[in-house]
Amino acid sequence: MAAIEFEQGAIRVDAAIVGENLGVAPALVPACMRDGTITSLCERGVDRDAGRYRLTFFRGNRRFRLIIDEGGTVVRRSTIDFGDRPLPAALRRPGG
Repeated sequence: MAAIEFEQGAIRVDAAIVGENLGVAPALVPACMRDGTITSLCERGVDRDAGRYRLTFFRGNRRFRLIIDEGGTVVRRSTIDFGDRPLPAALRRPGG
């Protein structure tokens, strides 16, 4: 599997990318997503951002975000880790 690919209207991200940035072994990422330990948000760009997607993954006090183009190429990535403090609610909202 490529790192990021589009498949039947869904976006698939390699568990190694998500795990590395959220501090989880890649093999555990699917189970963490099923049990809600890792959650995600997908936003589709409009107007000047048309053709781009913002994919955000959350785990505890961490947020990992990818902005990709319609071919699955990463345009930007960022990770926020609040250490011992909880992730502020504002960072869990769309556009946050």
